[in-house]
Amino acid sequence: MAQYQLVQRGSLIVRSIWATCLLIGGANHARILLQHGLFWDYGGVAWGSAVYWSSLTILDPVVAALLFARPRIGIVSTVTLIVTNVMHNIAVTAHHGPDREFLARAASSPFLIAQIAFMAFVLATARLAWNGTASSRPAEPVQRP
Repeated sequence: MAQYQLVQRGSLIVRSIWATCLLIGGANHARILLQHGLFWDYGGVAWGSAVYWSSLTILDPVVAALLFARPRIGIVSTVTLIVTNVMHNIAVTAHHGPDREFLARAASSPFLIAQIAFMAFVLATARLAWNGTASSRPAEPVQRP
């Protein structure tokens, strides 16, 4: 049973790191909305991208809460959120940059680099986070008299 408690503790630590990063991201999006207003176009991006980025003000903290309230749903939501966020941000970076300068623009963007690093960390630790949730707890051995 001590082995499972160790995995459970590791899962809690990983989910806590994830939640902290999500809350920082949500706070950053809230700061942007407070600074520029709800209908800001993020410097000229398509309305779908602006809506997506603005929605992260709510989605990031909700997913962070799910990591503890409903851990398995929170884990799947975190993986989905960060993968789609990175894919979206790479697409926007590629679309709005000059031809042949995508790699230079991506490499010079600290926010994109941080998101890619967070995605790599989430993907590398997802199994640990999952295995330490209550619903993956090993069955108690049956004790016979």
